[in-house]
Parts: sequence; C-alpha cells; structure tokens
Amino acid sequence: MQRITALFSAALLSAGLMSATAHAQQDPAAAPEQPQAAAPAMDFSDEQLQQFADASEDIVVISEEYTERLQTAEDEASQQEVQMEANDKMVEAVEDSGLDVDTFNAIGQAVQQDPELMQRVQEKVDS
Repeated sequence: MQRITALFSAALLSAGLMSATAHAQQDPAAAPEQPQAAAPAMDFSDEQLQQFADASEDIVVISEEYTERLQTAEDEASQQEVQMEANDKMVEAVEDSGLDVDTFNAIGQAVQQDPELMQRVQEKVDS
C-alpha cells in the first residue's frame, strides 16, 4: 500500500509539473476556457486506467532519478534545466503509454477525488 501511495503521489506531483508547463506554453487567453472541476465526472475505460497505471510507474522512476539530479544541481539555472528535462521525460512516458497529458492529468485529479476509481487503478498497478 505504501508503494501505491508513493506511486500516486509521484504521478500527481508529476502531473502538476506537466500541467504547469503545458499552461505556461499556452496562450493565456485560452486558459479560462478549460474547466478543471469537470475531470471527476469523466468515465475512464479500463484501458485508459491501465495506461495511467503504466505511465505512473514510469513517472515514479523518472521522478526518483531527477530528484537526485535536482538536489545536486549547483544553481537555479541548472535546477530549471533539470526540471524541464524531467518534465519532457514524464510527458514522453505518458504519451508512450497511449494517453495524452490532459487525459493523464484528468485521471490523476479524478483518482484523488474518487476512492472507487483509485481502487480500480490500484488493481491495474497490482496486475
């Protein structure tokens, strides 16, 4: 159970990083049109939940690797470079799983708010 909690913590932290980067790259005028509260209402397929679980496991590994590198970075510019590289790797892991970043983030938000959905994802991680 501790591993699963760590997995979700890292995945959600990473999702936050990806989301922040994605929003920073978007036109600021477009941002208000994206309702984030709607995410929990979505119904995700078993395939999407498996993809989320797979990507989350990859993100945990990436997060651990880049956390170590971040701690040894000498200055703010180096830290930013490490964070951007980690973010790119996490986005790649999500896309390699078959999900887009928005869907991954939506599942992550929904999992936080829906214990049944979290259980379904945990089952995917365990299988």
